[in-house]
Amino acid sequence: MDAADLARQYALGGSAKLSDGPVARGKQGVVWRLDTTDGSWAVKVPLWPSSEEEVRSSTAFHEAAHAAGVPTPQVRRTTWGSVFASVDGAQARVYEWVDLCPADPALDPARVGAVVAAIHRVPFVDTDVRHLDAWYCKPVGADRWDRLVERLVGARAPFGRRLAELRDELVALESWMEPPQVLTTCHRDLWADNLLGTTEGGVCVIDWEDSGPADPSQELGCVLFEFARTDPGRARDLVTAYRQVGGPGSVTRRGHFSMLIAQLGHITELAATDWLHPNPRSPDRADSAAWISEVLDEPHTRELLQSLLRTV
Repeated sequence: MDAADLARQYALGGSAKLSDGPVARGKQGVVWRLDTTDGSWAVKVPLWPSSEEEVRSSTAFHEAAHAAGVPTPQVRRTTWGSVFASVDGAQARVYEWVDLCPADPALDPARVGAVVAAIHRVPFVDTDVRHLDAWYCKPVGADRWDRLVERLVGARAPFGRRLAELRDELVALESWMEPPQVLTTCHRDLWADNLLGTTEGGVCVIDWEDSGPADPSQELGCVLFEFARTDPGRARDLVTAYRQVGGPGSVTRRGHFSMLIAQLGHITELAATDWLHPNPRSPDRADSAAWISEVLDEPHTRELLQSLLRTV
């Protein structure tokens, strides 16, 4: 990618130089570092191109969150106001550079609760808020779980038997699910690899591309699981900080884990499907096996979620 052309399109300064290789890789794209006379920037190259319209709402929400004081990298737009630029035939988007720490589910729970509350308080009106994505609110379903397990076991996937043993638990969890009760724009991807510590001692929220309508209580349920798990003290500290900042959500019943159950179910299904059919998101079967192990190694069982619910 031509660093000078990229810097020119975003007016990022002179003497542009890209890192020798990607500095980070996710399931949606790779990130490069760009250094110029004006500073450093994160250049994200998506694995699958998107249109400006497809990212209009999520980018506007990201910008509104930044303006409201949520710790997140500032979005840079091209000199003509677009999110994306085309450089050497590749699509790119640019953000302010932030020095981030590795993903850490043991991040200070009070900081986590406070930043999630700040996100849920961002003043933002999305005209598409009624459009719900099945990824966040629909079950995988018993039939699809059965077909997937059968294919994996037949293909001798290294995790096939483990998923087969978890099948009944996953189906039982889906019986807890309920539709979102209160819809607002949420981040919808607040896992430990997107809510990170910084080298300066703060926290930072990245990867807003999946933002959209969701129930803040259900997103809080996801965050509780990710950053508290089996530790009641962390769960209480997280919820207390969330309430102190004025977060509108609460976790008071099993249905508030609906988005967690839906997301982890679809992630498991997608990772397993990627193992069966490798693609740019998971080009190697080892990548898919590692991805699905994030669910299988510490599953979101009814017992664990009931314990979290009693705690908060």
